[in-house]
Amino acid sequence: MNNKPPAGRDVTPPSAIDSPYDIETRAIHAGQEPDAETGALMTPIYANSTYEQDAPGDHRGYEYSRTGNPTRSDLEANLASLENGSHARCFSSGMGAINTVLNLLSAGDHVVAGDDVYGGTHRILTGTYEQYDVETTFVDTTDHDAVRESMREGTELVWVETPTNPLMRVNDIAALSEIADEYDALCAVDNTFATPYLQRPLEHGADIVCQSLTKYLGGHSDTVGGALIVDDAELDEEIGYYQNAVGATPGPFDDFLVLRGTKTLPVRMDRHCENARELAQWLDENEDVDHVYYPGLESHPQHELAAAQMDDFGGMLSFEFDGSLEEASTVVSETEVFTLAESLGGVESLIEQPAAMTHAAVPREERLAAGLTDGLIRVSVGIESIDDLKRDLESAFDAARTQR
Repeated sequence: MNNKPPAGRDVTPPSAIDSPYDIETRAIHAGQEPDAETGALMTPIYANSTYEQDAPGDHRGYEYSRTGNPTRSDLEANLASLENGSHARCFSSGMGAINTVLNLLSAGDHVVAGDDVYGGTHRILTGTYEQYDVETTFVDTTDHDAVRESMREGTELVWVETPTNPLMRVNDIAALSEIADEYDALCAVDNTFATPYLQRPLEHGADIVCQSLTKYLGGHSDTVGGALIVDDAELDEEIGYYQNAVGATPGPFDDFLVLRGTKTLPVRMDRHCENARELAQWLDENEDVDHVYYPGLESHPQHELAAAQMDDFGGMLSFEFDGSLEEASTVVSETEVFTLAESLGGVESLIEQPAAMTHAAVPREERLAAGLTDGLIRVSVGIESIDDLKRDLESAFDAARTQR
């Protein structure tokens, strides 16, 4: 298997745990140095498909850009540092990264996953891997007894989101990693909502961290990408084989955009968190709202776990509008500052209705059983003026009330 990082280029920096620098500094500098020839501060966009070789098989670190690209190498080193891992691999989308984790499985294997995971994760597990004889049990992963009861001989993967999408449940990474270890299963954590700035699953025992680079790490809604980060060279080599063999790798322009995004991740996340905390409190006190899902609220059932496991509570929240499905649809359609759109993690605020959008692939019966009601509204809180965000939602609530 030719699945190792390109020879001649160090893409595996020392563990960030041993680094003398804080994450704010590493976000800007880790994995990157000024260009040796020109002094260019930013990593160049190496728009190449192939590379000159000095002799057959004797190359200078790179041979073909599906296998390795210098821009991607710098991004992978940067992400490994931020997640306190030793190795990272980048992909052309978050789903490309998730698919690569599932490539590690074989026919007859079993997966335990959260019952309110992202709709695309649910779809690939049920719509794609079931036909390859990989079975998935969906369970409330905050209920550790239920997780244990779901584990069995042949369970090879425990898939965890925390906070979950869209109910904002917080999962105990250390506890779930221990359960996975008991069955010699891998524990993979989708860390997209929290980002490495707020939460680093490898520190809590996870084997694999998954990131959708499309979201907060890119941060500007202008690129699509994914990443897997590990702290085990053998596991990285196996992931690298599928990265190269399957070929869902990003182009250098996308890598460059994410590298630009990680430089401002800490300052952006601070503002996302600040706005989300204030908006969640405002919604919690609003008579038009039945329930708010945000781990920063003391009423959240896993608030203490979130406070212990995360450095802040994130920029994502969901809420139940006190009205019909049609009224909730009006709310998400009548905003002006919030944009009605899928995705999340950009500087702009987005609003959506999971039942009709991001989680439409999940059968309605399963959605309702997991608590994903038709009237649930999910919000990605951006970095605009918090007063403008409140006024915008209040105006949308007013529009919905007129339907009564």
